Amino acid sequence: MNHDSGFRIHDSNHHSQITDHRSSRISYLSCMKLIPIIADSWRMDGGVAFGVIPKSLWQRYYPVDENNTIPIVSRCLLIDDGERRILIDTGMGRKQDKRYYSFKYLSEEFDLVSSLASAGYEPSDITDVLFTHLHDDHVGGAVYRDADGRLMLQFPCARHWVSSAQWKWALNPNKREGASYLPENLQPLKDIIILIDEPGDFTDEIRLAFHSGHTMGQIVPTIQKNDATIVYCGDFIPSAAHIHVPFIASVDIQPLLAMEEKEVFLEMAQELGYVLFFEHDAVNEAGRVELTEKGYRLADPLVIGDR
Repeated sequence: MNHDSGFRIHDSNHHSQITDHRSSRISYLSCMKLIPIIADSWRMDGGVAFGVIPKSLWQRYYPVDENNTIPIVSRCLLIDDGERRILIDTGMGRKQDKRYYSFKYLSEEFDLVSSLASAGYEPSDITDVLFTHLHDDHVGGAVYRDADGRLMLQFPCARHWVSSAQWKWALNPNKREGASYLPENLQPLKDIIILIDEPGDFTDEIRLAFHSGHTMGQIVPTIQKNDATIVYCGDFIPSAAHIHVPFIASVDIQPLLAMEEKEVFLEMAQELGYVLFFEHDAVNEAGRVELTEKGYRLADPLVIGDR
């Protein structure tokens, strides 16, 4: 990897415009387009999704089948500002064997390239791919196998970005996360990946925060679009049900830190009216939060984007 290509982002003390969170409407007046892209529809074990939370509690929010799995999606986000077309995360891809996808209970309803085409884009249109982190269901779609079985970049014209902390973590995986960092996902990126060392401004409208409860150096992007502040939550808050502070996935490497990070963030999100965009919620695309007697909850479900 060319370490000279590393990109440092510095905190410029930028203050986002406050959204009026009393309204369930989002006003989009600028030329920036936000386009949700569903890369995968699949199912996950409820115990993995909610950790130590009893099934009697989490099943109130998600229907569960006879295998104890819940429906989820991989909901990426395409940001088109007229000059750059930035894709956040890429789903799990389609290059693995049947056994891999059988464990994911993958549906054929969606795939990344088809969903992009439905939105009017080709892979060659993408200028930047921003990975929240490098677990298989977030990075797998960035690489495919050609007819000869060779690993190829799905977005050959794009710059690919991830945090330095996550890249180093992925190359030396611990036993807990090892199965999520697949060599065939990472190897093609080694010579082209651009590392982000610090949180801060990515573009004039996109600001990056780092959180490490789920995995080291997970990026959580915040997008400012006129009067709305949209947060791409990734696995930081993967679904509306995970707004509940104790609802932490069993795969989070530092669950106590994950709870602390989430509580601090939710206080700010509630105060400033942030719109949370959920990567894995099969029902709720986005929404704001409110503080109730029982803690933070989804206030008003929203649909965002330019379709």
